[in-house]
Amino acid sequence: MFLENRKLSHYIYDLNVHIRIHLSIPFHIRILSATVGKYPLNMTKTWFLNFSVFILKFFAYSKALDVTQHGAVGDGVTDDSQAFLKAWEAVCSGTGDGQLIVPAGMSFMLQPLKFQGSCKSTPIAVQILGTLVASSRGDWKGDKNQWILFSDIEGLVVDGNGKINGQGSSWWQHKGSSRPTGLKFKNCNNLRLRGLTHVDSAMAHIHINGCNDVTISNLRINAPESSPNTDGIDIAASSNVVIQDCVIATGDDCIAINSGTANIRISGIDCGPGHGISIGSLGKDEGVASVEDICVQNCNFRGTMNGARIKTWPGGSGYARRITFNGITLDNVENPIIIDQHYKHGDSDKSTDDKSSAVEVSKVVYSNFVGTSRSEYGVNFRCSTRAPCTEIFLKDVKIETASSGMGQVAQGQCLNVRGGVTTLAVPGLECLALSTDWGTLPEQACMLPQQSGQPDTRPSQDPLWVIWVYGSGGKHLGVYSVVLTSLINLFWF
Repeated sequence: MFLENRKLSHYIYDLNVHIRIHLSIPFHIRILSATVGKYPLNMTKTWFLNFSVFILKFFAYSKALDVTQHGAVGDGVTDDSQAFLKAWEAVCSGTGDGQLIVPAGMSFMLQPLKFQGSCKSTPIAVQILGTLVASSRGDWKGDKNQWILFSDIEGLVVDGNGKINGQGSSWWQHKGSSRPTGLKFKNCNNLRLRGLTHVDSAMAHIHINGCNDVTISNLRINAPESSPNTDGIDIAASSNVVIQDCVIATGDDCIAINSGTANIRISGIDCGPGHGISIGSLGKDEGVASVEDICVQNCNFRGTMNGARIKTWPGGSGYARRITFNGITLDNVENPIIIDQHYKHGDSDKSTDDKSSAVEVSKVVYSNFVGTSRSEYGVNFRCSTRAPCTEIFLKDVKIETASSGMGQVAQGQCLNVRGGVTTLAVPGLECLALSTDWGTLPEQACMLPQQSGQPDTRPSQDPLWVIWVYGSGGKHLGVYSVVLTSLINLFWF
C-alpha cells in the first residue's frame, strides 16, 4: 500500500506539472506520454488517465485573462505596454475572475507602467509565466522613478516562474542620474509576491512602500556585484512583512529596512554578493526615523561587504529598536556585524560627531553567528557620542578571520556602547558586560507577524487543496486536487 501511495503521489505530481507548464502539446496526449514514460500502464490504467483528464476538464473553468487577448505580441521587441494596461483595466474592473496571465514562452517589452487600484475584483492574481523586459535607457519613455508600479490594490498576488528583466546595464554608468526601481508596490495591503526571478534592475529590484500584511517568498534576484544601488528588496513605511526563502545576489543591500517599518520577519535568505541585510540607512537630511520589532534569522552571507548591518546618518533622530539577528552563517564577509552611526554617502564618516543628534539604536540582539570575516574585525560598533547605542546583546558568536586559515579569532571594535551584555562571544568586547545569565535578554519580536487582513488569496500548500492551473491562450483551467484525488483513490485501488 505504501508503494502504491508513492506511485499515486508521483502520478498526481506529474499531472500537475504537465498541466501547468507544457502548453503546446494536446492536453490528453501530453499527460499520457509523460506518465506512460515513467510508469508501466495496462489498458485499464490508460483508460483511467483519460478519465482523469475528462474529469479535470469537467470541473475546469476558463475565465482568466491572458495579456495576448488584448493585443500583446510577446516578441521581446514590440512595445506591449498598452496591451498590458488594457488587460489590467479589464481585470481590475471585474472581468476575468480577477486573474491575469502573462503566458510562458513569450517575452514582453514594456515601457514604464502603472497598475492602479482600487479594483472591483478582490483579490487580484497576476501570474507571470513568461518574461517581462524593460526598455533600454536610450529608448525609455516616461517616469524614471520606477518601471512597473502596482498601487492601491487590496489582496494582490503576483507569482509564477517567469522573469522580470530590468535591462539595467544601460543605466549603471549614469550613477548620478535618476534610475528606475524595477518593481514597486505602493499602498498594497495583503500582498503576496513569490516564485519569480528578477534580474539586472537599473536601481533597486523590488520596493515595498506603505504596504501592510505582506509575504514575499521563493524569489531569485540577480545583478552583478559591480552594479550600483541594485538593492534586492527595499521596505519602507510598512508593517507585518514576511520575507523568506530567497536567493539574492546584487551590487548593494540584499534587503534594506527603512524608516516607518515595524514587525518584519526575514528568514532563509541566501545573500551574496551584496552589502548584506541592512537596517537603514536612517536619518538622512536630519530626518526622523522609526524602525522596530525586526527579526532576521537563519540567513547565509557569502562574500558580502556586510552581514548584519545597522546604518544611520549623523544629525538624524528617532529610533531603531528591538532588532534581532539570529542563526547567521558568514563566509568571507567584510563586516560581519556592524552598527555605524556615522554613515555618510555610502561610507562611514571617520571624523568625530559634528551633529547635535543621532538616531537612537537600542535593544539589538546578535545570537548564533558562525563563520569568517574578510577583515580583521568581526564585530564593529561605531556608535554616536550624541546618542550612544544601548542594550546590545551578543550570544554564541564565533567569527574567525578568513585570511589566516588558522582559525584566528577576528577582533572587535566598540565605540560609545552603553548597557550591553555578551555571552560566549568571540570576539569579545570590553564595552559589553560578561554574563552567563541570558535571562537578562529583552524580549524580542522574533515570531511571525500576525496577518491581520485577508488570508492568503492563493491555495494552501496542502496537496489535497492545491488548485491545478493550466493557462494558455487566455484560458485558465483549475480544479481542486481534492476532487481528482478522490477519484484517483476510487479507480486506482
